[in-house]
Amino acid sequence: MEDGAEGRGARLGVLKVMVAQGTNLAIRDFTSSDPYVVVRLADKSAKTKVINSCLNPVWNEEMVFSVKEPLGIIKFEVFDRDRFKYDDKMGHAFLDLQPMAAATKLQRALKLTKGETRLRKVPPTADNCLLSDSFVTYADGEIVLDSRLRLRDVESGELFITVKWIEADAK
Repeated sequence: MEDGAEGRGARLGVLKVMVAQGTNLAIRDFTSSDPYVVVRLADKSAKTKVINSCLNPVWNEEMVFSVKEPLGIIKFEVFDRDRFKYDDKMGHAFLDLQPMAAATKLQRALKLTKGETRLRKVPPTADNCLLSDSFVTYADGEIVLDSRLRLRDVESGELFITVKWIEADAK
């Protein structure tokens, strides 16, 4: 999925968001749920397909956002699709993209152009949704952050996400 065009020459890069899977999601129907994820970045959004009757869905869907820089917060909202009423909320999580922006500056300063280098560790804190340490890595032209996120405002659930930043001039 590619989002709409931005102003001429305004794009500095592409943020690729891979929603890999969910685990131990909350039950919102009788014995299961029909989950999907809405990904929001600034004023843009995209959503995964619905996985019917599944509490451990595997989406493996990539959303592509043209952006000016990898700053801000990316939000993930999980819903249970219902046919005859409003979709039920199944929790939400967010990921601060600031560590990716800092790693991008470090990658430029180190003049990394190939191979794989671990640039930054991002530990879980009370202010983020991380379940475990995440690492920002430079791998062949992309700044990559793999994360396990704990869903908030729900009894259970985790999301496995990979975010990649590709600068426009790196392509």
